This record gives sequence, C-alpha cells and structure tokens, in this order.
Amino acid sequence: MNVAHIITRLILGGAQENTLHNVEDQHNIHGDDVCLITGPAEGPEGSLIPRAKEGRFRLEILPEMKRSIQPLDDWRAYKRLIRLLREIQPDLIHTHSSKAGILGRYAARKLKIPVVHSIHGAAFHFGQPKIAYKAYVAAEKAVSGWTRKYICVADAMRDAYLAEGISTAEKYITIQSGFDVEPFLNPPISREQVRRQFGFSEDHIVVGKIGRLFHLKGHEFLIESATEVIKQNPNVRYLFVGDGILRDQYEAIIEEAGLTDFFRFSGLVPTSEIPQLMHAMDIVAHTSQWEGLARVLPQGLISGKPVISYDVGGAREVVIPGETGFLLPQDSIRELTSAILDLAANPELRERYGSTGRDRFTDLFRHEVMTKRIRDVYQEVLGR
Repeated sequence: MNVAHIITRLILGGAQENTLHNVEDQHNIHGDDVCLITGPAEGPEGSLIPRAKEGRFRLEILPEMKRSIQPLDDWRAYKRLIRLLREIQPDLIHTHSSKAGILGRYAARKLKIPVVHSIHGAAFHFGQPKIAYKAYVAAEKAVSGWTRKYICVADAMRDAYLAEGISTAEKYITIQSGFDVEPFLNPPISREQVRRQFGFSEDHIVVGKIGRLFHLKGHEFLIESATEVIKQNPNVRYLFVGDGILRDQYEAIIEEAGLTDFFRFSGLVPTSEIPQLMHAMDIVAHTSQWEGLARVLPQGLISGKPVISYDVGGAREVVIPGETGFLLPQDSIRELTSAILDLAANPELRERYGSTGRDRFTDLFRHEVMTKRIRDVYQEVLGR
C-alpha cells in the first residue's frame, strides 16, 4: 500500500510514538510505501523527529503546520498538503491529532482520497474554553462525512464522539495504542542501579509519574496528597519523569511544603529510558485530568507494577479495581492518599496487581499487533 500519515507535531508523547511505530512497522515489516507528514516539534517536550529521520521512509516537515490555531499559517499548511499529496498520490491518508486531523481530512476530500482518522485523545475535552470545545466539535462534524473510519485508542474516545453526534457507531473501531513491550518486560538497566542514581534505597516505596509537567497532567494532586502520605509512611518517595513549563512552579510548592527531600525530577529523558525508570518504581500513578488512554498505564502493568489513575478517558479499560490497581474519582485527594498508602503498606498486593496486569495486557499492546489491525482497516476501506 501507499499511505500518507499526517500528524501535527512529533513531540515525545503517546500519540506521536503510536504513529511512528505504525509508520515504521508498515515500512519495515509490511513493505508499504509510507510518507510521514508533520509540523515542527516545538516546545519543551522533546522531539521524535531525529528518530523519524533514521527511518528509511519519506518524512516531510511543514513549518506552517503548528499546534495553535493560526488562520494564515493553517491555510498555507493546507495548500502545501494539497501539493504534497498530489505528488505522493497515496492510496489512503491516515490523519492523527486535532489540527492535522482537520487539515488532512479537508485535503483528502478535495483530492478524493479515502481517509481514516485516529483518535488518540478527543479534540474537544475537559479544561478547554467553551468556545474552543464547541469549535472543535463543529470542525469534527464538518469532516465526519468523508472520514471512512475512526480508529480509537480506547472505547471511551468512541463514546465521547458519539455523544456529540459525530458520525455513527459502525464507523468506529478500537485498536489499543501499541508500543515495544520487550524493554518493559526486561529493562536494559537494573532496578537497583536506577534507584541508586536518584538516591532511593531498597526500603523506599517509590511512587512514579511519567508525563509532561504541563496543565491538566495532574502532578499537583500527587504533591498535595504527599504531606499526609509521608506523615503516615516516611519511606514513600516520588519520582516525576518528564519536563515542561510547570517544573519551577512544582519545585517551589514542594520546597514550601518542606518535601524537597522526598521528590526527584528526572527532567526530559529519551523514550528508550522509560522502561528502566518504570522498573525503578514500586507504584505507577497517573493523575491526569484528561487523556485518551495514557500509555504509561499499560506500560506500568507490563512492567509488573500496580497502577493508580483517575477515572478519565480510557483508564478504566486497563485500571481494573481489585485486579490491576485503583481507579479514583477525578481530582480526588483523600482517595489518592488512601490508595498510595494501601499499596505502600502491602508488597503482596503490589505484586498481585502488577502480575495480573502483565499477564492480561502484554500481547494486546504490542505495536506489531496494533499495526496489523490498522492495516486490516486500510484493506477494508480500500475494498481489498
């Protein structure tokens, strides 16, 4: 097949890693002609563009395609997409993310090319200004008529779109966001070595959170609950993996609370180091206020760790109370404190939840499985 993927930017993030795995697998495993079209990877979150450049597939970077709404640049990006797609002549276009999803589907309509769209996280979501929410719903409705299939990373994404009246149920399929599971099963660096790097002893119970230090990611809830957690269990420590615009603010709040010795910040790290960092943790917490299905949850479980998450997006599809972890009300503090203390005090429970999650989700989240299922969708759309 000849497939063009379009995504707004290739930062270090779940949607971007998902897309890059899909492109790499199509090229390396299935022998497809693949072109990956993206905008610049702006911001402090890091970039996957160097990794994409190492692939032997075609990569096109459109400087006009930026995350924020900029009508003039958006129009220029659309016109460049048209010219580029006319040159590539793909059998099918696969769009990802909000901005690229809209521009790419308008381009597909103009060129009469079949298009599928992946919903990694709803374009409209909690925390958006009302006008932006309504604008994205309207934009998604406008392009739904010529979207041949929606690929959702979780059933929750399908439900959110259908609740807003966007297309019909038969157009949606859930395909979990795959990744390389092997390093999470067998990390390249030992747990003990990584813990020593951060000053953690074997007696410490490390609560880890992986994600951008950014709005809606929810690090502040872990910080707020930490005073009571540490009061009841002084062996608990926290490891925040990632970087972002709120780091200075979080460090100041932690210092003011007198908790600096209990927190460690890794800063920005390559995705290749995430598995070893995950294994250094005892509990994986994800307190985001909005997600599609956060990859750190299945990654934590495949690493053999229990998980704690707020009940947002597709979290409930992997965080199963009494089996793999704790699913909590969004923004809750008391329940978060209790869950951390329960797991910190019970190593047998940590082991059971992590082992159940590893057995249940390892094969489901292999990126090779994801790509095979996505290609089946392409075949269906193309009538092959």
